[in-house]
Amino acid sequence: MSNKIRVDAPLVILHGDEMAQVAFEKILDTFVTSRLDIPLVEIDLSAENRLVTNGQVIVDAIEALKKHGVGIKNAGMTVNRTQLGEMLDKHPEVDGIRLHPLATKSPNGAIRKGIGGNITREDIEFRNLTVSRPEWIGRDIEVDTMETGGIKDSFNELSRATGVVKLMFVGESGNPVELHRREVNKGDPWLLATNDVDDVKAWAHRFFQRAIDEKRDIYLGLKDTVIAGYDGVMRAAIEAIYDEHYREQVEALGLNYHYELIDAQAARLVANPPERALWGVPDNTTGRKLYKLVEQLKLYGIPARKAQVSISRMSAGGGDQYGSFNAPASEDGILKVIVDGEEKHARRVKKGDAILLMSNDQAAIKDWILQVFRDASRKGKEVYFGLKREYMEYDEVFSTAITDVRRELAETGTPPPSFMIMRPSSQLTKMITDPPRNALYPAQNLDGDIFSDISAALGGSLATASSIIESKDGTMLFEAPHGTAHDLYLTYLESDGKQAHFNSSALLFAVANALETLGDRQNNAALVDYAHRLKAALIDTVDAGIITGDLKGKTNDPASETLVDMNGFLDAVASRL
Repeated sequence: MSNKIRVDAPLVILHGDEMAQVAFEKILDTFVTSRLDIPLVEIDLSAENRLVTNGQVIVDAIEALKKHGVGIKNAGMTVNRTQLGEMLDKHPEVDGIRLHPLATKSPNGAIRKGIGGNITREDIEFRNLTVSRPEWIGRDIEVDTMETGGIKDSFNELSRATGVVKLMFVGESGNPVELHRREVNKGDPWLLATNDVDDVKAWAHRFFQRAIDEKRDIYLGLKDTVIAGYDGVMRAAIEAIYDEHYREQVEALGLNYHYELIDAQAARLVANPPERALWGVPDNTTGRKLYKLVEQLKLYGIPARKAQVSISRMSAGGGDQYGSFNAPASEDGILKVIVDGEEKHARRVKKGDAILLMSNDQAAIKDWILQVFRDASRKGKEVYFGLKREYMEYDEVFSTAITDVRRELAETGTPPPSFMIMRPSSQLTKMITDPPRNALYPAQNLDGDIFSDISAALGGSLATASSIIESKDGTMLFEAPHGTAHDLYLTYLESDGKQAHFNSSALLFAVANALETLGDRQNNAALVDYAHRLKAALIDTVDAGIITGDLKGKTNDPASETLVDMNGFLDAVASRL
């Protein structure tokens, strides 16, 4: 007779890439298939299989999640041009010209949109980790952002009709050309933003010259991978100016230049501030938030963090920049926004100007607010919203949804959690410099990305947090917030598998969360108990000072730490079950 716990309901397993996949397979073998009699629906979401199937596996993954309701997703690669070329050479049968976007882009956004899911990132409640507080007081770091353009100077409003938003362009020919269309319902927010490429170039000259005059290392952050036709346009213009006019001067002075995606860069700089730097964040909505945070940190530093931070990102409605149409203008002309046949706004653009059109779904916003309040009530959290209501009708709809949800909860006898609405810059500063004991910070997609990475970096490691994607219909997808660990994977390959350095805590916690949810839904007490014991074994292992290299020196008693590799850590967790 088998000693395995029987589980009738299937669990969806979405495989990934590189070192994260090596860890995932070990976790599944050690803690799932060897201990549970459970049907698994396994889908290969590796970069190679996404390419070979022309993105069909992502569609398969969405359908499996919606059918079965609970899944675990591993990290997957987003391939660059060189990697794409190598894979196409390996698979000559694949038509590289007719590839679907799902074949090469990150699957994360498509899956979240497909299941209608929002993301909550939470710290794992390790008891034996002490966050090393970065020395911020007196650091000579300046944030430089553009004063005009972008979302700050956007045209935004709530749709007064249900219909289609069309973005039209009238160029030299005088004939209107439709660039993009999307459906909206009455009351949905939409927004048109542009950035003048000449203004971007002028800012770039001032930015680099300032760094040279003040002899500062240079940091530049944008989100060019996801918003290629907007942030990517700005990056290309700025770096062309750097290469042509300033690179030689910068290098001759011994200064350093660093470009990075803004979420990763914000995490790196807040957790490890350089002595002296000029931080360029051209997007002024993001730049102003980070400017205010840095000015606060230079005065007061970062306090001891005993709080558990949770961040909820709204992604189900396709909102903010991640769900936008974005592209450079092909020639000089006029942009027009037509809603349900009526012209709402027009503005001039020049060839090369960055264009962004985005909208959101008020019904999805309301669902998200309800999810935020439900989660906060269940876990005893305070809620801190960040909204730009003073000049953004786009954000005002969130405020209305909060009022509606509170009223509906009150009518059902469910008291909403305590909450506060503040500016996004104040929300970020509070999260970093004055975090309550147990708080939830709801944010739109790009802000949520940045906030999550900063919080994770201050927590010690991306592997010490969990990520939960929840949809309105109850579909739950659990994942680790970290990536595939490419550098660690190269070391693993070069050593023929003998050097397996990877912190698998977040992946293991995601597995335990998924098993717990499955057990709750199936009234399977044995499975719920196993999931609880698995979480406890993970936390107890770190409590005993048994850690992977990324946490070295970060426990309460560094002298008693025992450093192990990935396999040693998972074996130590297994021994505590």
